[in-house]
Amino acid sequence: MARVKKNDTVIVLSGKDKGKKGAVLRLLPKKNRVMVKGLGIFIKHAKARRQGESSEIRKEEGWIKLSKVMPFCSSCKQPCRINAKVLEDGKKVRVCNKCKEVI
Repeated sequence: MARVKKNDTVIVLSGKDKGKKGAVLRLLPKKNRVMVKGLGIFIKHAKARRQGESSEIRKEEGWIKLSKVMPFCSSCKQPCRINAKVLEDGKKVRVCNKCKEVI
């Protein structure tokens, strides 16, 4: 079962954005990369391609290594490890390792 999924809230463990929280926008599980909203920002210079168009400097989210982020538990308000639990109806869910609440 995946540790981090799309729209999860994660906290960055290391790097220039250490300690910041954000929602997961995209995920590349085979490359172990994650894109978090508002984090991992880099500057991209876009050249004008047509007449009348202006060149610009854009700020975009970049990819962060999956090992540098950890899911954020909303019930215990801390970054947490994830366990898998099977419910009575046979559904598999992700559970916070500290407070045992479903994420």
